[in-house]
Amino acid sequence: MPEQTVGIIGAGIIGLAIGRELVRRRPGTRVVVVDKEDRVAAHQTGHNSGVVHAGIYYEPGSLKATLCARGRRLLRDYCAEKRLPYDEVGKLVVAVTPDDVVRMDALAERAGSNGVPGLRRIEGGEIREIEPHATGLAALHSPHTAITDYPRIAAAFADEITAAGGRIRLSFPVTDVTRAPDGIRVGSDAAVIVVDRLIVCAGLHSDTVAGLAGDVPGPRIVPFRGEYMLVRPEKKELVRGLIYPVPDPRYPFLGVHFTRRVNGEVEVGPNAVLAFAREGYRRSAVSARDLRDLAAWPGSWRMARRHWRTGVREVHGSLSARAYMRAARRYVPDIGVHDVFRAGSGVRAQAVDAGGDLVDDFRIHRLGPITAVRNAPSPAATSSMAIAEHVLDVLEHEGEYR
Repeated sequence: MPEQTVGIIGAGIIGLAIGRELVRRRPGTRVVVVDKEDRVAAHQTGHNSGVVHAGIYYEPGSLKATLCARGRRLLRDYCAEKRLPYDEVGKLVVAVTPDDVVRMDALAERAGSNGVPGLRRIEGGEIREIEPHATGLAALHSPHTAITDYPRIAAAFADEITAAGGRIRLSFPVTDVTRAPDGIRVGSDAAVIVVDRLIVCAGLHSDTVAGLAGDVPGPRIVPFRGEYMLVRPEKKELVRGLIYPVPDPRYPFLGVHFTRRVNGEVEVGPNAVLAFAREGYRRSAVSARDLRDLAAWPGSWRMARRHWRTGVREVHGSLSARAYMRAARRYVPDIGVHDVFRAGSGVRAQAVDAGGDLVDDFRIHRLGPITAVRNAPSPAATSSMAIAEHVLDVLEHEGEYR
């Protein structure tokens, strides 16, 4: 069988994980990863809090639940092999109201179905044994939830690709994807590459790049900015690991929480505010093109009508540090507005369907020789190595690589 060339659009952790899996599984394959930025892991991979999720939240039997469980184990072993940071600091999901307790117990059943390792329910007094400065009526303790450094993991994946003879072409913004007799032509401003197979992992631009390849319009990406506070050094030891609220099941975001990072810092956040640009890391960032895309998609308006109250609350927290920390102090009362300062932000590529529903599960589309990862929000980084296995398993099962 002649060697194939497989192109991957997107040098975030998902695209790089797929490239790494390809060169390992099929050594004769020529792999070329392209990205519009001048570095790998420039967007979602490089702007998250580094949490390795254990699988508490996800619908049993969903791709998220299955691939998160597998991905966590693969990632743990990979970090050990490569001597990359991986610290099982543990997570508390804390209930502070009776309604929270009801939702928390339902969450515990879901986590049990997902086989979350070591998870246990604890009462209020036990919370302080794990997190001495946290408060709540009850909590779920996940001892194997961990923290890591995803940009370093992505860089290690990239090194494996190039060591196996693959290429990573940066500063290559894709402007055109055309099927031709000699293969799939992927065009940029100044160059064209020709590949036999193409995998789109374009993150914040996954819908538009998939559209270049002929995919359907939906779901569309609606960008949400997540803003972080950083706890001042004199208070950071008040948080040992991860302290989360019980999430609202109607909304795919987890709420403002406390996260210890591998560098020893403690973050508060993120919130979730509608961004006016796909790469809108600052409040002032506005893209006329992205706003037109947002306004033209009927799902955007239906989503807004359904979730406007939550949106108003998130905007209030974005504009007021006091309001932001009022929510956080329900869990750690000793860290207040004067104990934090504004830090960085990230943008979540949230897929929204035409009916206004926020797509929760991973979604992957097939277009003959083109595969498009259309929705890969958290826990995509945790699941990255398992997502790579899944994509290639599907292609091999359907005969693309026989």
